Amino acid sequence: MPTYEYTCAKCGHEMEAFQSMNDGLLRKCPACGRPALKRKVGGGAGLIFKGTGFYITDYKKAVNGKSGPAESKPAVETKPAADNKPATVAASTS
Repeated sequence: MPTYEYTCAKCGHEMEAFQSMNDGLLRKCPACGRPALKRKVGGGAGLIFKGTGFYITDYKKAVNGKSGPAESKPAVETKPAADNKPATVAASTS
């Protein structure tokens, strides 16, 4: 459940409220009792990861039924070098 920040437009009282996302806006100020609370726009707290941690190895894809790094292929396909021998011309003897 998120925490929302409120400010009273009449007395300037500021407060935080721990509410469900389905709950309606608070209106009544606890300091002055008037219905002048306005919800502030906040950036939120971001993601919070709880637990022992997350590792890159937790999500490796299986390769050939084994887990582990996939075999790397070269980025550019290379061809074997052609022989540098001069072509021989067969002499015809007739």
